[in-house]
Amino acid sequence: MAIRGWVFTSRTHGKVGFLVVRDGTGVVQCVAGRKEVDPEVWERLTTVTLETSVVVTGIVRRDDRAPGGYELGLTDLEVVGTAEDYPIQPKEHGIDFLLDHRHLWLRSRQQRAILRVRHHVEQAIHDFFFAAGFVRIDTPILTGAAGESGGMFETDYFGERAFLAQTGQLYLEAAAAAFGKVYCFGPTFRAEKSKTRRHLTEFWMVEPEVAWFDTEDNMRLQEEFVSYIVARTLERCEEDLAELGRDTKPLENIKPPFPRIDYSDAVTYLQERGSEIVWGQDLGAPDETILSEAHDRPVFVTNYPREAKAFYMKENPRDPRTVLCDDLLAPEGYGEIIGGSQREDDYDRLLARIREERLPEAAYAWYLDLRKYGTFPHSGFGLGIERVVTWICGRPHVRETIPFPRTLNRLYP
Repeated sequence: MAIRGWVFTSRTHGKVGFLVVRDGTGVVQCVAGRKEVDPEVWERLTTVTLETSVVVTGIVRRDDRAPGGYELGLTDLEVVGTAEDYPIQPKEHGIDFLLDHRHLWLRSRQQRAILRVRHHVEQAIHDFFFAAGFVRIDTPILTGAAGESGGMFETDYFGERAFLAQTGQLYLEAAAAAFGKVYCFGPTFRAEKSKTRRHLTEFWMVEPEVAWFDTEDNMRLQEEFVSYIVARTLERCEEDLAELGRDTKPLENIKPPFPRIDYSDAVTYLQERGSEIVWGQDLGAPDETILSEAHDRPVFVTNYPREAKAFYMKENPRDPRTVLCDDLLAPEGYGEIIGGSQREDDYDRLLARIREERLPEAAYAWYLDLRKYGTFPHSGFGLGIERVVTWICGRPHVRETIPFPRTLNRLYP
C-alpha cells in the first residue's frame, strides 16, 4: 500500500525508525527496521524533514499502540518535495508570527480540528434547511443598498457607488415572496474598526427568511436550528473537540426552549450588577457576558430600542419605542451569535424609517415595492459562522475559526 502525504513527525530509536505521515484524512505511523529496508531508504527515513511531501510504501498491520490502531510497515520511502527550515516548529510561537504564516499554520493539529468542526457546522446548516423545505438563494455581494447603518466597504461600480454586502437579507425578503422559506449562505463585510475577539471585517453568515413568520415563530426556529447544529457537531466531531481540549458537557445542555429576557429588564439587571449601560444603548460585550453567565444555554434578549437597531425591523405594537427583534447570546461568555427580527411590512412606516435614517430612497425603491405589491408578515435572522464555531470549539478568538482571517490590520496572507 502507498500513502501520499506530508511528514508530521519522524524519529529513530537505534535500529528502528518511525515516521508519522499526514495525508489530509488523518495520520498514520510508519515503522521500519534498519535491516529490513535498503540503505538508501534508511538514509531518507533518518534525514527527512518536517512537512516534506513523501510517498510511503508498506504493509498495513494492526497495532493498538499506533494512532488509529494500525501502522504501516515501511518498505520504501520516496521524497517528492523537501521542506527545509520549516518555519513552524513544535514550540511556542507568537500569534502575529502564526498569522503571518497562516498558510502553513493550517497544517497543525488544532487548526485542522477547528476547520473540520467548521466544515461539519456548515454541512449541518445546509442539511437542516434542506430537510425543512427551504430554498437556498445566492444573494449579491455587490449592492447599492446597505442593510445596516455604517461600516460599509465602498467601491466604484462603473461610475456608480456600490458596497460590499453586509447582509443578504433584503434580497431574501424578495425571494421569500416567491418561495416562502429561503436562506442564503456566504461572505459578508463590515468596515468596522473593531479590535475585539469577536469581530472580523470579512465573515460568513447564514440567513434564513420565512414568509408569514412573526417574531415568536422566528425565535422558535432559532432554538431548533442552534440545537441541531450543536447536536450534530457533538455526534460527528468528538475526536476534533477532544484534540482542542473542549469540555463538551456545557454543549450537551443546548436544547430548547431557550430563556428570554426583555431588553428593558436586561438593562435593569445589568445596572444592578454594576454596568453603566443606560436604556437606549446597545449591549456591549461585557453586558452580554453578564447576561449569559446566568444561564446554561443560549439566552434571547428581545425588544431593543428602535434607535439601537436597523431600519427594517418592525415596530413593537406594545411599545413603539422598541422593535420586534432578538439577539441570541451564547453561554460561557461567547456573546451574540444571532441577530433576528420581524420585518416592517407596512409601506408607510418603512418609508418613514428610511427617511429617518437618511438613506437614499432611490436605492431602496425595489425594497419598498415588496410592501407595495402584496405585503406580508415575515421574519428572519443571521447567524455568524465564526462566532458559532468559536463557541463550539471553546476558542478565545474568532480569527482561528476562518481559514484566512481578515481583521482591522491584516490582509496577508
